[in-house]
Amino acid sequence: MKELKEKILEALVSAMPITVIVYLMALTPLFEFSRVELITFTAGAVLLVLGIGLFSLGADLAMTPMGTHVGSGLSKQRKLGLLLAVCFVLGMLITIAEPDLQVLANQVSAVMNGTVLIYAVGIGVGAFLLVAILRIVFRRSLSNILMLFYMLMFALALMLCVNDNMDLLPMSFDSGGVTTGPITVPFIMALGVGISSVLGDPRSKDNSFGLVALCSVGPIIAVLILGMFSSSGMVYEVPDYTVSNDILGSFLHTAQHTCREVAVALGLIVAFFLICQVTFLKLSLRHLKKIALGVALTYVGLVIFLTGVNVGFMPIGYKLGHSLATSASSGLLIGFGLITGVLVVMAEPAIHVLNQQVDDVTGGTITKKSMMVGLCVGVGASIALSMIRIVYDFSLVYYIIPGYFISLALSLFVPPVYTAIAFDSGGVASGPMTSGFILPFAVGACVALQGEAAVLRDAFGVVAVVAMTPLITIQLLGFRGIIADRMAERRAMKRILDADDQQIINFM
Repeated sequence: MKELKEKILEALVSAMPITVIVYLMALTPLFEFSRVELITFTAGAVLLVLGIGLFSLGADLAMTPMGTHVGSGLSKQRKLGLLLAVCFVLGMLITIAEPDLQVLANQVSAVMNGTVLIYAVGIGVGAFLLVAILRIVFRRSLSNILMLFYMLMFALALMLCVNDNMDLLPMSFDSGGVTTGPITVPFIMALGVGISSVLGDPRSKDNSFGLVALCSVGPIIAVLILGMFSSSGMVYEVPDYTVSNDILGSFLHTAQHTCREVAVALGLIVAFFLICQVTFLKLSLRHLKKIALGVALTYVGLVIFLTGVNVGFMPIGYKLGHSLATSASSGLLIGFGLITGVLVVMAEPAIHVLNQQVDDVTGGTITKKSMMVGLCVGVGASIALSMIRIVYDFSLVYYIIPGYFISLALSLFVPPVYTAIAFDSGGVASGPMTSGFILPFAVGACVALQGEAAVLRDAFGVVAVVAMTPLITIQLLGFRGIIADRMAERRAMKRILDADDQQIINFM
């Protein structure tokens, strides 16, 4: 009970800033929130705090231990073929069950078969999970592998532009974020820790990271390839973001739907873990009881969190974006986007899991505080950049290609552990709060400024930019660390030289 209180208090501190900002905006003449909207948002905020607290505790008790045990247990079998086959199937099944992927498939159904998209993305994640595992086994450089596949990704993106299908480009890059959701991220990160503890280089800390980074590349490449064979002129219908007067009915209906989606996604992981338990893990009953409690907390917490975000935050996000773009200046819209991005990332549930794992694996060398600062700066900048793109109506290519080139160039100079953590952070930062609050905010601003026809071109892509900017800011932390180490070495050398000089003077 004490741990749960601590998690809920931590979630309250994380969610309070964005909640306060919305209430302050409601007091200004720019916005006209109804009583029903404010009550719905308040209820959503309460559910968000409770959901993050339960999810974080559940991840600590179940998702992380399950991933670590499965990764180390499979690795101890010393059968590379078995490890690769199981992880490929696992990556594909978890991705197919990811609720956000179902939403993406429905949105592109006008130009491509939704079932084909789902399975193509699932295969992409499974294949790149194999690449990530092979990197750990053969101890290859993550930055070199990322450069290879990002060059392929850029080539496919340019081919999509040549085929006059540029409207699908933002959706393709957004797919890398939606497939690494709050259920899969803790498990996949822990899987990497388990595998690297047995098969990785014990002297290297970066082997534990990189799985989420590579798994985010597969969906992008898959959707880009499908986009080249799809028809152009996709039409996107803006969802109905109005708040129902039946507040309780809205929450119950969404909760019922969310329960089924989360049960399928989480159930696949649990079923896979049970198979591993029966065949080779053989964990004690005490461990299994603890994991079972964690799974239950994860399930309940994620259902509560997603229900609160979908009902309470999405309509408010849309109205904020639409009202700001309609009534305020472009500068205010961009500034609000910057502030919102900084605050929203603190409420992402998987961010807390990532920061804790980074702190544990690096032994405190990279602290949770420094990670959170880097992510807040990165995501805040990404939302501001997205608002600029909506205001001036230009292609996502002008952000994506230079941004990834900068991040890949940085990887050549910073310690490898920072590169691995940075590219994992990109996938983790683009979670349900981004798609549930920031994306509706961008859609609302785009509808007000450019019209509904431009939503797919201008509003989408915000998830992709959110996934990109932490790659730069986290690696810049590495640069700061290098500079700090060199300055410390110079100070130590100066003290030694001063001491030597003093000894010479005393001798004379």
